[in-house]
Amino acid sequence: MLVRDRLGEIFEDEEFAGWYPVDGRPSLSAAQLALVSVLQFTEDYSDRQAARAVAVRIDWKYALGLELEDTGFDYSVLCEFRARLAEQPERADRLLGMMLDRLHAAGLVRGRGRQRTDATHVLAAVRQVSRLELAGESVRAALEELTEAAPAWLAPLIEPEWARRYGRRVEIGRVPGGKQAIIARAEQIGRDGLKILQAVWADDAPPRLRGLPQVEILRQVWLHHYCTDEHGALRWREGSTLPPASLRFDSPYDVDAHWCVKRGTEWSGYRVHLTETCDDDLPHLVVHVATTIAPVQDGQLTEHIHDDLATSRLAPAEHVVDAAYLSPARIQRADQVHDIALLGPIAPDPSAQAKAGSGFDKSAFVIDWEHQVPSARAARPAAVGDRYGSKDTTTSRSASTPPPAGPARSVPRARHRPTGPAHWRCCPARCTRSRPETAPTRQIQHGRPATPSAPGANRPSLRMSGFAGYVAPATEGWPRPTFSTCSPPWPAMWPAWVTG
Repeated sequence: MLVRDRLGEIFEDEEFAGWYPVDGRPSLSAAQLALVSVLQFTEDYSDRQAARAVAVRIDWKYALGLELEDTGFDYSVLCEFRARLAEQPERADRLLGMMLDRLHAAGLVRGRGRQRTDATHVLAAVRQVSRLELAGESVRAALEELTEAAPAWLAPLIEPEWARRYGRRVEIGRVPGGKQAIIARAEQIGRDGLKILQAVWADDAPPRLRGLPQVEILRQVWLHHYCTDEHGALRWREGSTLPPASLRFDSPYDVDAHWCVKRGTEWSGYRVHLTETCDDDLPHLVVHVATTIAPVQDGQLTEHIHDDLATSRLAPAEHVVDAAYLSPARIQRADQVHDIALLGPIAPDPSAQAKAGSGFDKSAFVIDWEHQVPSARAARPAAVGDRYGSKDTTTSRSASTPPPAGPARSVPRARHRPTGPAHWRCCPARCTRSRPETAPTRQIQHGRPATPSAPGANRPSLRMSGFAGYVAPATEGWPRPTFSTCSPPWPAMWPAWVTG
């Protein structure tokens, strides 16, 4: 009711002109369907329930500007509208931008206030399958597509056993015989898929078959889950030879669905980051939405969120986040680039000294900023302007000479420590300490900053994976590159289906 009174019509039909063809019969009002979709989400209604609410609920009719005698529409229209919305990713962002412009003009949302961001998981609408089932289902999906595209070409390729293996949906439960039986079953499926790929990329095969979506997905699944040994035989990947979860998808029917584990929660799908206003004198409204694949870490979105909010003139003065979005460099950039105070809990010191409660942990090094000298132990300052990795920070290096014998003597080992502005900002004066190491909780406390204390917390270190691999070229129909953990052979020796 408040939205209708303050904003009137949020959407106009002219803004959806590009979504529909210019000919054909007139359609329902796209502006009304967009608002119905919003109301449907707030009420958690199905399509049938939402269409029924349009026909019988007076508050919905008032919000939509309908007459009381209006009988509504068929529920299937909502599914068709969402399909048009999903045709181009920027359409949903454009709708949110339209709504925010009207809310900003009405004074219901403003910049330079207080906002908070958190992420949650989104489940993919796919069947959860094992790696073995993924391989088998990829072969079945490719065969189904090839049957429709080129049945005469495919017929000589079919083996008699394939009807039993791939005639129905692939469901593989417990495989008798243990691990070796599972590997044997996987490599049997691998040989079947390899036969299809080699035939599709043969010189006498129709070139259009290489661009079929399920054929390309089969190619990527084989790059992810299979490799060749020194004798050229196909082998099932295991353990460290597998690509990371950010590159492997979990279903041949949704290549954006990835597996992820976060604080004991496991899911296959995506991750959505929601930013909402939290001013005391205004309604709490979502001002930014970012959706990524599930394995993308929260901190990778911090700068993206700030840039988008600044572009839409809704950048906050205070931005409350949890520890995953924070780092000294991100705190510094938010302050210097957008004048945003990034607030949140800082992760505890992961060093062995801090966990054991003995020795020199990071909090023991109190830095004299004027003289660039740490006061905890003998150290010689680094020259001003030294770099710590790729960050614009100075460093101090502990003296490698062993200290005199005494109760505080420790192993003499060189130690680098950042002492620049990014490290300066990673202190409890701007952020609160993280929760204690107890049972995990899903509730995040967005509190005020803690009492200021001396700088002492280091930025989290970036750990490089020992995973070795190479990126295979992308094809014209599949622009994203594919990844393989095989030792990269000489390009002239790559099979045609590997290079695409």
